[in-house]
Amino acid sequence: MKLIRGLFFIVIFVVSLSARERVNINFSNLEINDFIKLVSKITNKNILINHKIIGTVDFISTSDVYDDELMDILVSTLESKGFSIVQKGSMYEIVRSSDITNSNVVVVEQGKKLSGSFMVTQVIEVKGENVDIIATKIRYLISKNAKLMTVRESNTILITDYPKNIETIKKVVKDIDTNKQTVIEIVPIKFAESKKFQARLTDVAKSLFNEKIASQEVKVMLDENTHSIILIGIKENVTKIQEIAATLDIEPNINNAVQIFELKNSDSKTVLASLNEIISKQTFADPALKPNVSANEEINAILAIGEANVIKGIKFIIDELDKEKYQVYVKARIVEINKNSAKNLGLKYGFAAGDISSSGLYAMSANFGDATLTNSAASSVLKYLGDIGTGAKSAFALGATLDFLETNGASKSVSNPSILCVNNQESSIYVGKTISITTGSVTSSATSIPGTTNSYKREDVGLTLRIKPRVSSVDKVTLTVEAILENVLDDGQNNSTGQPITSKQEVKTQAILRNGEDIIIGGLVKSFELNSKSKVPLLGDIPWIGDALFSSTSKSVEEDNLVVILTPYIINQSDKLSLLQQDLGVLTQLQREYNDAIFKKIQKGELGIEEDISQERE
Repeated sequence: MKLIRGLFFIVIFVVSLSARERVNINFSNLEINDFIKLVSKITNKNILINHKIIGTVDFISTSDVYDDELMDILVSTLESKGFSIVQKGSMYEIVRSSDITNSNVVVVEQGKKLSGSFMVTQVIEVKGENVDIIATKIRYLISKNAKLMTVRESNTILITDYPKNIETIKKVVKDIDTNKQTVIEIVPIKFAESKKFQARLTDVAKSLFNEKIASQEVKVMLDENTHSIILIGIKENVTKIQEIAATLDIEPNINNAVQIFELKNSDSKTVLASLNEIISKQTFADPALKPNVSANEEINAILAIGEANVIKGIKFIIDELDKEKYQVYVKARIVEINKNSAKNLGLKYGFAAGDISSSGLYAMSANFGDATLTNSAASSVLKYLGDIGTGAKSAFALGATLDFLETNGASKSVSNPSILCVNNQESSIYVGKTISITTGSVTSSATSIPGTTNSYKREDVGLTLRIKPRVSSVDKVTLTVEAILENVLDDGQNNSTGQPITSKQEVKTQAILRNGEDIIIGGLVKSFELNSKSKVPLLGDIPWIGDALFSSTSKSVEEDNLVVILTPYIINQSDKLSLLQQDLGVLTQLQREYNDAIFKKIQKGELGIEEDISQERE
């Protein structure tokens, strides 16, 4: 009765030849649950109601409607109340609209045209555009409780909505999706550097086309195997990049220059090594700009081929490397001082000459002079020799000391060599002799050539002096000095082997000296036994008896100190070498005059060395 009370309608069934039936319905203030039952009976559909739906519905019709349209009216009515219908096989279930996507909605094959009243799920393919951009544009078209998501990997849209909405969305996507055909073109590289050319075309493509739009993007890929560029995109965009590539890929206009740099002061191989080291560490934007350099030893020159501006840089480096080198003229004075003789000489003249080490000589020479004579000699140096060096002015006392010892038999000059050294290049001096040492023997028992045959090798025994200068300024030089002293202790007569016995002493040092200043290298000591015989005149010459009664022999241990005095003179220009030789001649003459004056004062007892030394110590 409740259904009859609320219902004012006339139902007329008209059966036609078609499958669809027409229904004429009108109702007002009809309970929704009753409306669901009515639709179920008319459409012959089984509908499951799991929720209590409160409300009424009105429908005013002036013409007949199809029976399947009743289901659309029901879905619309339920949607307004927050519910919807899901088909589950032959049955239909009313569910909340918020839960519909979790209710096993029917999935319809991609591309199939949709119809009906219930929500379905379908995949929409986007061909020519970015799927996320398309989804943003059509998202407003979906129903209130519909769901839409994008799948970037396949550039597709996954949507759950009513069939009519999905069909509308598919039509819109089709209209805004360019769906333009992608092409691939290979552009051979003729002149340009491949990686740089790829980067340049990529920048051009990004500037011309919006890379966020899939249809507009042009991918620029490099194939190093074929030395070509691969372009991927729509035809008109790829064609445009091809035209730009042809314009950019032209033969570089590099004005290569060839230049020969003849070296005046440096060795071409050394300069070439420096240039190659510098060039190898440089990064050139275009490899064609990298210069080629080589050395020609025959003419001592560097050959350079490259771009003009690069060659200018190479020329600057060569000019700096080929500057005239500093040279150092080193005067060496090798003196052998006998300790006992120097001591006796000191006792005779009243000065401590027993210590003849390097420090002892410095202490002795510091007081072995006269203030008036030294000042006079120094003034002469400044007057005649100019800038030969401030060190030369203080060398007179040391020179006088060494000459005094030699004049009185306490020392012996072994050698006075001189050597010209190039800055930062090692030079050496050797003073000594060569001895033979047996390396083996072969005894022959043959009757024709009987006896023993010895084999020998030659060994140098003496003083080796190695000097390496490093000039820091026109008035200062660092000397790296290595002195090696080798002596023969036994020539083989006093040992059972019959072989010479040698000793070796070595000194390595560094010193920073002023121009013309002396350095004394000591510590090279040689000890030996000296046999002496004394006898009574006439009686000592009597055979047998004289040796036994009127003569005696004694042995004493003598010690010689080998002292090396080095004096460097810096030469900044080669034409000053001859001038230096003249200055050194003048300096030698001044030294002689100074020595003569000092020796006369010593002989007369006017120098007062011992007194000067004691005062200085105080």
